[in-house]
Amino acid sequence: MQRASEAFVAEFARWRIERGMSKKQLAAAMGFDASYVSHVEARRHRPTEDFARRAEAILQSGGAVWQRYKEYDELRATARSRVGLPGRDPPVPDQWLPPGTGLVVERETARLSYVDGKYRCTVRRALYNAGTEPVTRYLVRISVDRYPDDPARSNRHHRDHPMSWDELAMVASCAGEPMDWRSKTDRDALKEAWLLFENTQGRFPLYPGQRTTIAYSWHISVEKWGHWFQRTVRLPTRQLTIEVEFPARMRPVVWGVQTSLSAEEVPLRTPITQELSADGRAVFSWHTEQATLHDRYRLEWRFRGTRPEGAVEQPDDWEEPLSCSRPRVTPCARPV
Repeated sequence: MQRASEAFVAEFARWRIERGMSKKQLAAAMGFDASYVSHVEARRHRPTEDFARRAEAILQSGGAVWQRYKEYDELRATARSRVGLPGRDPPVPDQWLPPGTGLVVERETARLSYVDGKYRCTVRRALYNAGTEPVTRYLVRISVDRYPDDPARSNRHHRDHPMSWDELAMVASCAGEPMDWRSKTDRDALKEAWLLFENTQGRFPLYPGQRTTIAYSWHISVEKWGHWFQRTVRLPTRQLTIEVEFPARMRPVVWGVQTSLSAEEVPLRTPITQELSADGRAVFSWHTEQATLHDRYRLEWRFRGTRPEGAVEQPDDWEEPLSCSRPRVTPCARPV
């Protein structure tokens, strides 16, 4: 337990120095007295859950500070329970957020489903307004790149086969209430839209301190999409789940990568799970509670079985069911 406590303090101090913050500056940002931060670093005070959560929120360590605290807290709880003492401190009722944080995504679940030659994307986000102003709109992006390794070819393809709002047929709702939306950007391979917290029946802004859930969906043909499904963390996000779903007969193989502003592409830090539904669908899911702002999390796949229905041309990464040759794996699109 002592070693775990020291590991937390070392991780905390390392990230404080990495962010170029003095103890006084960090204490002010965390809402603590400067002496308390000094006492924790000097091991005169033990860390608490509230302290660790605030440190992670300010230092943005990608979950490293929080993970060290959880390891310490688990050992402390075990040791205390052996002598009949309460294992843990009372739980923190709400995760602390820095002042002026604004809109927070408490949970996001994004699913891409392959059905009848089209991909259908459905995104659900539980939102919390931690800011000081009402939220009246929410920006969403849809972006593709058919041939990312050949920009000229990709530009020609999207110029000849542009995405259209009519094709996407996007619909959105807020707590079950239909949301109007307004186009912001309309290009061949990029669409941006404002989801409005209003409809023909009235307005329903998300006021400071309130929570709600929004959902939106759209679909696109396989010729304009590809074998990537990516989520970029543009707002503080507590929980993120990414799912892709295919007919099992296509024998999909799925893997994932993560990219940050300061690091190259690396494999996802936790495994992707797979389930087979009763109706013959293969569902692949990945979840994290350590989503870092501006990081990109992407699932990629290839098919080893039956040729995808609705495909006009054979995908570059499709294999004959009994092929003995090495499959070619070529990324086709980069959804956002």
